[in-house]
Amino acid sequence: MARSTAPRQLALALGHAESLAREDFLEGPSNAEALALIERWPDWPGRVVALTGPEGSGKSHLAAIWANIAGARFISAHALEEADLPAALATGALVIEDIVPASGERALFHLMNLARADDASLLMTARIPPVQWPVGLPDLASRLRAVPTVAVVPPDDALLRAVLVKLFTDRQMKVDESLIAYVANRIERSFAAARAAVETLDREALRRQRPLTRALAAEVFREGGALDDGPQQGTLGLF
Repeated sequence: MARSTAPRQLALALGHAESLAREDFLEGPSNAEALALIERWPDWPGRVVALTGPEGSGKSHLAAIWANIAGARFISAHALEEADLPAALATGALVIEDIVPASGERALFHLMNLARADDASLLMTARIPPVQWPVGLPDLASRLRAVPTVAVVPPDDALLRAVLVKLFTDRQMKVDESLIAYVANRIERSFAAARAAVETLDREALRRQRPLTRALAAEVFREGGALDDGPQQGTLGLF
């Protein structure tokens, strides 16, 4: 008997909107302090503050909320060396995203001096606190040690489930509580893992032309060789 040569269903990567508005920010114990700091502006403990946390922890959403409040512009840390820094500070508020150690030290030092002179506000986002950056410029290191820093920590179970619901909703996917609970118990406790899981399940449901259910999620997890049938909180596995 001839083998079937039917083409495999391909999943198209269709775009979807992920809202960064204040009303769509999901608050929990892991980010409450950071949100409070953002909403305190301009009553900040200093003109420069830092938000730290792992990838996908919500720093960009918080930065977007502040930018809307303060009229801030955005600049990536890797673009600092080539940027027109006075122009970047033209609105009196600036977000510097994804600062990594040992990059653009002189530009960052110059920018912090400009912010002080212009009474402008800077919000820096990074994965690790500024005091841990291996900075070569002593004056910059001294400035960074004085920067008030708030960490966004891994979400608790309730917030992780709420994030999963939001991510599915952003993709216009209706899912039930059993699926949310199943996924939440089988991924790393992070927003990045939640986003990756939702992307994978959305893609697989489309490719297989099946509704997204707990049963389908279990198949995807098993085929990824990541999990057995028991809860394994904190395991990233396939995702």
